[in-house]
Amino acid sequence: MDWLGSLLTWIICFALTCAGLFGLFLAWIFYRYVGIIVRIFQERPIFIVPHGEPVADAEDVSFPTTDGLHLMGSYLHTPRPRRKGVILFGTEYGSNRWSCLQYCRQLLDEGFDIFTFEFRNCGESDCMPGYKMLQWVTNYEVEDVLAAVRYLKSRPDADDRGIGFFGVSRGGSAGILAAAREPYIRCVVTDGAFDTIGTMVPYMQRWISLYSLVPNLYRILPRWVYILAARMALWKLSQQYGCEYPSVGRAISKLAPRPLLMIHGGADNYIRPEWARELFARAREPKELWIVEKAKHNQAVQVAGEEYQERICQFFQKHLTSSRKTRWESQEAIKRL
Repeated sequence: MDWLGSLLTWIICFALTCAGLFGLFLAWIFYRYVGIIVRIFQERPIFIVPHGEPVADAEDVSFPTTDGLHLMGSYLHTPRPRRKGVILFGTEYGSNRWSCLQYCRQLLDEGFDIFTFEFRNCGESDCMPGYKMLQWVTNYEVEDVLAAVRYLKSRPDADDRGIGFFGVSRGGSAGILAAAREPYIRCVVTDGAFDTIGTMVPYMQRWISLYSLVPNLYRILPRWVYILAARMALWKLSQQYGCEYPSVGRAISKLAPRPLLMIHGGADNYIRPEWARELFARAREPKELWIVEKAKHNQAVQVAGEEYQERICQFFQKHLTSSRKTRWESQEAIKRL
């Protein structure tokens, strides 16, 4: 039986050696490539950011964040004599608050008030010293959405039933994260929303061959290696900019039982439709995914036209105008007891 003990010892030593070599290989990967990931992560996308024109009869306001900044917003009143509900709009990366008009004009006509605002470091809102605004959502954009919610709750005409949220791209991602923490948001519509890690990893897997001396070796690496490298890159960036990059994927699973409508372009080359489907799969019912064929990133409103406006109006008509008690209303009632 001595040979069996020797064989077992040899197998254990071989396994430990392989594990050690694999660990050294991973350490070398992270040392060599995490810096590259950080550099690429900081590059700004090349696309035209829409900017709208101010509305003459809009109610312009300034409201504070918890960290001492003041954000600019505009409250747009519906022309209808009776308001159906209030919708908070989250703009896409780099745009001003008036970009909401191409998305929300029919909502206004149908009886909804719209509150649109500009994130920190955008438009007329305060700039945060030392903070580099990128296309990736951070805890600061989430705080900005929550600050807008607090403002709407403080208005004399605040809706006791809660509000709806409608956000585009990064604004949609920030809205998902905020809604996971704020039950006053009763339902959520996003267009082009994305998860940071869920977007980074496919790009890393696709382009690592450009930076690798042995590309075939990297193609066999398991997905968790890329996820770990992406998280290390985000950690380095968070240390550099003093911010956090929260997980939209984790947050979206916390929205239920509040309804979710995710819209995404079928020809989106920045955030691929399959990545949107992966994010959508993490949400729980009630939920709906609408892939708009031939639409590029944030272009579904142009491609789908009237159908786009109609589906959003129908969603908010169904889920925001009902008189049933929301989780937020129930919590408020308990507090008053």
